[in-house]
Amino acid sequence: MSAEQTRDRILDAALKLFSQKGYLGAPTREIAREARVAEVTLFRHFPAKEALFKEVIRRYSFLPALRSILPGLEDAGYEEALLAIARRFLATLDERRDLIRIMLAERHLYPSQVKGIFRGFLGEMVRMLSDYFRQLQARGVLRDFDPDAAAKAFLGAFFAYVHFLGFFFETAENRRHNDRFAVEFVSLFIQGTVRHGAAVGSWGKPGRGDGGSRKGGAARRTGRTGLTG
Repeated sequence: MSAEQTRDRILDAALKLFSQKGYLGAPTREIAREARVAEVTLFRHFPAKEALFKEVIRRYSFLPALRSILPGLEDAGYEEALLAIARRFLATLDERRDLIRIMLAERHLYPSQVKGIFRGFLGEMVRMLSDYFRQLQARGVLRDFDPDAAAKAFLGAFFAYVHFLGFFFETAENRRHNDRFAVEFVSLFIQGTVRHGAAVGSWGKPGRGDGGSRKGGAARRTGRTGLTG
């Protein structure tokens, strides 16, 4: 077995046990046993449990997905881009719901290094999305607002939908309606962020005069923008 395969097995085992037992309840010896390697082998790849946890978060969180999809959205419409981000984020939150819930439950017990890992990857997600909003503001597509606050609000809404509201209201039927929520929230978010008169068909271009204004106005009145029908 190659070193890369061994590393992957350790990370898969860590994800499984962190999801079941949390960071505090999953000792490295159990992770090594789950990965079918010696604990000393685990430490050759990850010198400390914090390093292993950081790599699990780096690999399996929404951050790598956001990194990969944002560059491909440069020529997409604003609504199309936000929907792509929202749908991917919802899918990741749903897939990692066990890990996230147990992490939230024990977060007050974490050492400072682990809290720093969370702050780091959450901060980078917010920064990437806020940079996207700043680019659209610079092109006249979006009105003036705090991009960092908007990024937190956008990501926080989906997080709350899955891990707060879902905790109290979730049913099998509701979970099938994730996409409906994504479409509705993106439509509301667009209405609050697009500059009056700006076209949203292409994120890199400002509004196109009166035609764009009339189209934007119709979209705002109906609660829709082109791609939601």
